[in-house]
Amino acid sequence: MSDIHRLPALDRRTFMVATASATGPVLATGCAAGAQVAEGSSRLPIEVTVNGMPRQLQVEARASLLDVLRDRLQLTGTKKGCDHGQCGACTVHVDDRRVASCLTLAVKCHGRQVRTIEGLPPRDGALHVMQQAFIDHDALQCGYCTPGQIMAAVACVREGHAGTDAEIREYMSGNLCRCGAYVAILEAVRDGAQRMKEAGHA
Repeated sequence: MSDIHRLPALDRRTFMVATASATGPVLATGCAAGAQVAEGSSRLPIEVTVNGMPRQLQVEARASLLDVLRDRLQLTGTKKGCDHGQCGACTVHVDDRRVASCLTLAVKCHGRQVRTIEGLPPRDGALHVMQQAFIDHDALQCGYCTPGQIMAAVACVREGHAGTDAEIREYMSGNLCRCGAYVAILEAVRDGAQRMKEAGHA
């Protein structure tokens, strides 16, 4: 009998276990963005600035930025919706670019600036002009998607994609509102864009 017939049957479970065992340490180290794994620990040290405040954290290699923000830093304004990057409820800014925090590994934010809805208003306690625009246009119903909508709207304006209604619809299309408040959201983003321009925030 040839050697190949004496090999054990390779089912899906065996393959997955073997693959995870072989690649796990490599993947964890690769995702650390320069951070080193503490000996005997599955956590990685990262330094990240969140809403202007430097943070030093130990995070799991596979932990999402969303879970770290909500569970470790108690910044629960960022919502968990689909957890698959399809609804936009978890939108935050990383280095002033919008990202789906449910799809962003926390370790990839090492050395970066993260801003959540809690860090959007100015330090004087007033609301950000885009937040006020959403209130003035009643651009919410249940409100669950609203933090992500506002973070996406601010990014939309700063990216220069709020010049027309068609542009706003296109660049806000990744943020879903299950209550269907899209008409009011469009009005709020249009108005908020003008307010940002007047305030020098665009």
